[in-house]
Amino acid sequence: MSNIAFIPVRGGSKSIPLKNIKILAGYPLVYWTAKAANDAACIDQVVIATDSEEIKQTVQKFNLPKIEIYNRRSENAQDTSTTESVMIEYIHSTNLKSDDYFFLIQATSPLLKAKHIDSMFQNLLQDNADSALSCVENKRFYWTEDGKSINYDYKNRPRRQDFKGLMMENGACYINSVKNILLNNNRLSGKISVYQMPDYTAVEIDEPDDFLLIEKLMEKHNDD
Repeated sequence: MSNIAFIPVRGGSKSIPLKNIKILAGYPLVYWTAKAANDAACIDQVVIATDSEEIKQTVQKFNLPKIEIYNRRSENAQDTSTTESVMIEYIHSTNLKSDDYFFLIQATSPLLKAKHIDSMFQNLLQDNADSALSCVENKRFYWTEDGKSINYDYKNRPRRQDFKGLMMENGACYINSVKNILLNNNRLSGKISVYQMPDYTAVEIDEPDDFLLIEKLMEKHNDD
């Protein structure tokens, strides 16, 4: 059994051109998740899947021993392409075993660390789960557009410290077996283990201002 970390990074980002190699805290964005996966004890191999020659050349300079580059097909690197499409493309192109674990890691979550990946995998095994996802606890009050409260009774507003809230995907990491991914065409399936990450990891990079915010968070939590 092997554990494969898979980081899809395409070159055609519309909101931020070549977002995945834009410099963040001194390194290209994708470096941070690549390093986290490379340093995780449970990970055997880190695959960077890209359609961009510029991203490929950048990744080759990282000097991280577990990394290899996969040239993803252009049809699975479009604005309308799903992440699952490139995951399945890669699986079909390799000799992965059905019981290998596949860790989908998203470069837009640079606050992910090796210790999170290792702990998440241990939780999956301890929970005897089929798949897992990373989340943060969210204590916001939600409403529908037509004025209906969703996750609390507004007539009996709870104190924040008494409010359990909801678990929200932070998009950092997902784990499933190769067999389940091919069977369900989905990153998640079966019994799902929820791994809670620190609140500050809720921030993902989607817009230019996110770089500024995450740089500050990285400075504050660098030694966590």
